[in-house]
Amino acid sequence: MKNYYNKTGMKLIVIYFIVCLLPASVLSQNPGLVNPADSVLPVIKCSDFKVTGDGSSKEWNEASWITLGRQRSASPYQTRFKILYSDSGVYCLFYCQDNRITSTLKGDNLDIYLEDVVEAFFWTDETVPVYFEYELSPMNYELVLMVPNYNGNFLGWIPWHYAGNRLTRHATTVQYDENSKKSVLSWMAEFYIPFELLKPMVQTPPQTGTRWRANFYRIDYDNGQTAWSWLPVPGTFHDYKRFGTILFK
Repeated sequence: MKNYYNKTGMKLIVIYFIVCLLPASVLSQNPGLVNPADSVLPVIKCSDFKVTGDGSSKEWNEASWITLGRQRSASPYQTRFKILYSDSGVYCLFYCQDNRITSTLKGDNLDIYLEDVVEAFFWTDETVPVYFEYELSPMNYELVLMVPNYNGNFLGWIPWHYAGNRLTRHATTVQYDENSKKSVLSWMAEFYIPFELLKPMVQTPPQTGTRWRANFYRIDYDNGQTAWSWLPVPGTFHDYKRFGTILFK
């Protein structure tokens, strides 16, 4: 039995299982993908615009929706996001199907990941195990962290001098059934992260061809915890080596 599989056969089996775990949106753009870092998502440049919480700014028409893959539970909800960048920062827009909003924490930089939330992680420099984490709840409360992660030992740091051109901009909206204003259909989250906030991780704004590792998530608590992600992570969202790549165009 020890010679039942040759080396080629074992490689094919490994590739098969890895590919089966990847979201369809990634596979369609990257056939034959194996390494998470090779999953390249182009990010289009735009002019700065107002963050409204509903994606109504015309600049969003130039970006494509990316569907997040469900990681845990069998929730029927769909989750998708868009991303853009300007000379001054990065914009993200999330659409989350939902029939019940779970969001009772009222304040910034609380443990909002224990309730409904969307998250974006940006690992801008692969030479150091430090990345930026941003979370936003349906009630428009944020969690802003710089995270050093040493072999799975990590803890977040809240920004200092968080004011002026270092401030994020964010807004959310909840969509209801037209026939019943109490019946929730979905919620949307929109936010802007200035490059000034990412210093010194980001010394200069990204240019055409700049690459960052990144991942995008959602958590919902309607029936236990359900999680979605752009690139699958087997365990914690902080498995930064499993992040994909965004390419600034």
